[in-house]
Amino acid sequence: ASSPDEEWPEAEKAEKLARGAALKWASGVFYRPEKLEGLGHYRRRETQRNSSIQSRLKSTVQSYLEGVSAGLEQLQSAAQEVQSVCQDLGAARWALLDSADHFQGLQQMRKLMEEHVQLASVVQVLPQIFSVHEVFSHILQLLHGQHLLEAHVELMMVEQLRDDILSQLHLRGLSSAQETVLSYFSGLQDLNESLAKQLWDIVGSSLRLVREDPVLFVTAVRIIEREEKIDDTLLLEATFLPPGRPKGWRQKFHQVLQDTITGARFHAPRMDAEGPGLAKHLAALQKDIVSELCVVKDLMVQCVPAHYNILSVCTATYHQALTSHLQEILREDLDKQGLFLLLEWALHVYHSPEMMGHPDLLPEVDVSALDPLMSSELVDQTEKRYVMKVKASVVEWMQKTLEVEFKEWFREEEPETDHQGFFQSALPAIVMQMLNENIQVASLITDSLQQKIYNMALEELEAFLGRLREALVQCGKEHQQDRAVPKYYISHLLAVLNNNLALSNSVSSLHPDAACKEVPASLQAALDRMQKKATHLLLEELLLDLQPLCLQLPSRKWLSGSQLVGSMCEVIDKYAKDFSRVRKPLFTLLLAESELLVANQYLRALLQRKMVCKSREERGQLCHRLLQDATQLRELFCGLGLERSQQSLEAVFALRELICLKDPALLSLEVLGFVTKYPDVSDEHISTLLDIRGDVSKEVRHVVLEMMAQHPQVLPEGYRPIFSTILIPVPELPFCLRKGKCA
Repeated sequence: ASSPDEEWPEAEKAEKLARGAALKWASGVFYRPEKLEGLGHYRRRETQRNSSIQSRLKSTVQSYLEGVSAGLEQLQSAAQEVQSVCQDLGAARWALLDSADHFQGLQQMRKLMEEHVQLASVVQVLPQIFSVHEVFSHILQLLHGQHLLEAHVELMMVEQLRDDILSQLHLRGLSSAQETVLSYFSGLQDLNESLAKQLWDIVGSSLRLVREDPVLFVTAVRIIEREEKIDDTLLLEATFLPPGRPKGWRQKFHQVLQDTITGARFHAPRMDAEGPGLAKHLAALQKDIVSELCVVKDLMVQCVPAHYNILSVCTATYHQALTSHLQEILREDLDKQGLFLLLEWALHVYHSPEMMGHPDLLPEVDVSALDPLMSSELVDQTEKRYVMKVKASVVEWMQKTLEVEFKEWFREEEPETDHQGFFQSALPAIVMQMLNENIQVASLITDSLQQKIYNMALEELEAFLGRLREALVQCGKEHQQDRAVPKYYISHLLAVLNNNLALSNSVSSLHPDAACKEVPASLQAALDRMQKKATHLLLEELLLDLQPLCLQLPSRKWLSGSQLVGSMCEVIDKYAKDFSRVRKPLFTLLLAESELLVANQYLRALLQRKMVCKSREERGQLCHRLLQDATQLRELFCGLGLERSQQSLEAVFALRELICLKDPALLSLEVLGFVTKYPDVSDEHISTLLDIRGDVSKEVRHVVLEMMAQHPQVLPEGYRPIFSTILIPVPELPFCLRKGKCA
């Protein structure tokens, strides 16, 4: 036999835990000797507590044993009752087996009973069946008198009678009999269609009826709801579905209402694609839609069940119909005004307080949850079409402006002037006003359209400058053929320069961002080309007047003293007075270009038609003449306002120093300084200068040219070439006979 400890390991574990706890408690209480005096007190207290615990344990065990005893007694009683029930069930089974033969007779009796019940049912409905056609006539009279509720009640009764008969036949599989019944009740189909037609006519006129006679509309809704309930009931049973079911009249109600809304407003005949016709059409749509939605919100909502969500349905229907209608309109070839109206209406008017945000519609009507009236792709396409229409208009207008400007150049009078006396024309104001107005109009639609129009405006302005430049070239060609045409050629060139400057200063004002002052590089290049061409034509005029004087340089007469440069100064001064009719930056530019032209022509004449000095005295005379001419010209331009640092005539002074140098051996150093200051000087130029001196030996010439070869020059950035445009003519070789000596 096993020990108690082996049978109850939990008891052993509990005893060990109790002993450990007791030892821990005792060590805590008696850790000092003086505490041992209370040992007897603690022993008595623990003895009393153990006695109390043991008595409670005995009481608990006793009650548990009593419960077990009562349970055993109940189990024994239940077993006896189960055995008794089994015996009774066995006896009943044998009794049923003995009575099986008697049940066969009862089965036949049941069938006869069922047939009797069916025949009794048929007999009961025979009067109704025989009166069906009479009921049909009465229903038809009710429908003609618009007594729809009464007609529908009788119609439902006849339908119920037919459906009950068909259901019974269906259960018995008598399909041939079903055809007979359907033929007998065939008038139901016509009555249903007649009723439905009246209902859909009422629904189609619902917006008018709810204002004039809501009773008729409410009647139609009640009938539709009755039919919807019958449909739901039959679909739930799902045993037999009569013909014509489900009718789905609620869905048909929504469809007819939506078709009515769509057909009444959005299937209009093709409209005028021009702006005024479209504006009237959109204004009519705006007025009618707001009015009809107010009727739905205030009246129709009260006439239909809440679950119809009639206001949301109508709002969505109008929204979708408008979306399709706008797409149809956009298929037309609309002009720019029509496209603008459509964009403004769809993006701004539609959501404004004048339409879907109308105070009478809020807060119930909310189109923010619906798709946009025009998708972002469609808006982008429409904006591009609008830009193309505006572009065509701008191009046409600019071309007319250019033609007018071209005619102005050939008029027998000077161009107009501003309050400061500067020449100008109306061209910059016309062009900038036209472009700015189109950009500002586009800003009323979207930022993207404004940016598209801005980009188009810059492109067309650039193209216009190109055409204006071509017109200026054509004018210049005609002037070359006859310098008297146009009469005020120079004045108009100066006006062109002022106009170009005005355009350049105004371009930044076109930018949608007022803080942006940057001009696109391609447009700035077009403006620069225009300015350069006008400047070039002006300098050509100056050159034509200076050339007869320059042809007299150099000459013995000029060397001995003449008023040649004085005459040149008079020509320059005359042109400078004309140049004063342009604004300051242009005046300074023209002065600088004129001075460069004069210096270039003076040096060209000196180098191309070189005069060789025959003696030191003649060389001194040449140096004196060069000093006088250069000083006179320099003082002229300084007096006109051009600073010495901006003048190219310093090259004449530098060239004079080379000619005046007394010791030819020092020429290499002087030439090195000269080419360093003027790096576009070539060997031919220096060789010609050495020829003009008339006293340079071959050895010195070789040293100078060798020095130049050893010190090649690179043009610094921003350097204004002076000598590179002066070509030195190739000397003619002497004619030689074959096998003979050259002269």
